[in-house]
Amino acid sequence: MRLAKRSRARLPRGEGAGAWLAAGSVALSLLALLALLSLLAIRGLGHFWPASIALVALDDGRQLAGEQVREVPLPDGTGRERLYRIGNRDLDGTRWAWVPVSAIAAVSHPPELMVLERHRWGEAIGRLVAVESETGERLEGQAARAVLENRMTELASLRQARDTLRDEVVLPRVQALQEGGDVERELATANARLRELQAAMQAGHLTLETASGERWQVPLDQILRVRYPNAMSPLDKLVVWGEGVWRFLSEGPRAANTAGGVWPAIFGTVLMVMLMSILVTPFGVLAAIYLNEVAHQGRLTRLVRIAVRNLAGVPSIVYGVFGLGVFVYGIGGSLDEWFFDAALPSPTFGTGGLLWASLTLALLTLPVVIVATEEGLARIPDQQREGALALGATRLEMLTRVVLPMATPAMLTGVILAVARAAGEVAPLMLVGVAKLAPQVPVDADFPFLHLERKFMHLGYHIFDAAFHGGDVQAAMPLVYATALLLVLVILVLNLTAIFLRHHLSTRHGALSRR
Repeated sequence: MRLAKRSRARLPRGEGAGAWLAAGSVALSLLALLALLSLLAIRGLGHFWPASIALVALDDGRQLAGEQVREVPLPDGTGRERLYRIGNRDLDGTRWAWVPVSAIAAVSHPPELMVLERHRWGEAIGRLVAVESETGERLEGQAARAVLENRMTELASLRQARDTLRDEVVLPRVQALQEGGDVERELATANARLRELQAAMQAGHLTLETASGERWQVPLDQILRVRYPNAMSPLDKLVVWGEGVWRFLSEGPRAANTAGGVWPAIFGTVLMVMLMSILVTPFGVLAAIYLNEVAHQGRLTRLVRIAVRNLAGVPSIVYGVFGLGVFVYGIGGSLDEWFFDAALPSPTFGTGGLLWASLTLALLTLPVVIVATEEGLARIPDQQREGALALGATRLEMLTRVVLPMATPAMLTGVILAVARAAGEVAPLMLVGVAKLAPQVPVDADFPFLHLERKFMHLGYHIFDAAFHGGDVQAAMPLVYATALLLVLVILVLNLTAIFLRHHLSTRHGALSRR
């Protein structure tokens, strides 16, 4: 201990300051990362928490009901104002209201205030007045509330039956009919059943009264869920929060990507990254082997290395333009002329799709894999190669059985860096296959099961579209935060998978080399 203290005391003053500066930089980086993740988690996951609904009475006698979003100072600095999400956009054209704090006379939280989550127009907030059932019977009070709960359960079952019939019966028979199959009778029967389900869903409506006293009728088939936030216990709110997070992860988007879930975007992002990794890894590894193990180390090889490193810094949109011109219009257009002439002028491969997006991102990340793999090959001592050759191994056996296993961690490092960059790229995907809305994932039960020609959704593009192209950016921001957090977690899971695999292989080959 004394020796260690004396050795630290002998460190020059500059080295001690440098160590503290390095430690401070690491701590600052970790704090910035934690702050980013905390912001995304609080703003994103907090969106699914059923917040209380406030009934606000103003000095002029008006009333409004809504969820308090935030409170900020007035521009002139004379007071503060609050932002409330009041819903009911189909009544007055807006779902937000700024209220000066000085104009508020009273704030209460009545337990009878209800929130309706709808297919269109967002949320509706008010008091339940009456429910008209599918038989035409009008009910009020507690009876109306009980009938409404039962009707919501029935509507959920009808929607599930309708979606199953449409996806598993109607759509396959429409496709078979287009291909010349004799399924007209089956298709007519399925469509008749589909109309019956739709008619059963459209029966009934409820009467809602707003905080201002205005009443209007809401069709029951437009309502997805009903809740009373002010009457919920913390445990009830936690259950609703968990259900909201699950729906976000398992359902598709709706309302112009400002509501619903992101399951197609999750699936499309992971599938595209996996295809990109499968395409880029062999080409990157073979290129690195050639440059480091086969090619003559002369001026031309050095120029190739410089070119590869420069390609890693080319803007991603340039690769998107290249993929659009070469892959989509060039190769894809030729494939349509050779194999899909009957479908023209509707393109099959001559338009953006999963295959062309994966190839474009494989080309984008190819320099990263080449550089990382070549650096790993360069770190292997020449004695390993010479020892294998001295024992009678051929050059191919030396590469495949000695060099490549020892360089596997470096290869996986290149794949990790490629995955991290490709999963967050958006600009090239806008040109070669990503879509604003593609509820059907590129994998299904129809041959060839994986449809490389289909467009797909991507988490990064979903964030861009919801944040800048939506009709109500304020309403979309919580989903933007939640999707951004999800994208970070998806990249983290993909990277951790590769890191664990790299650690396993590194430990295994390290043990073999010690033997």
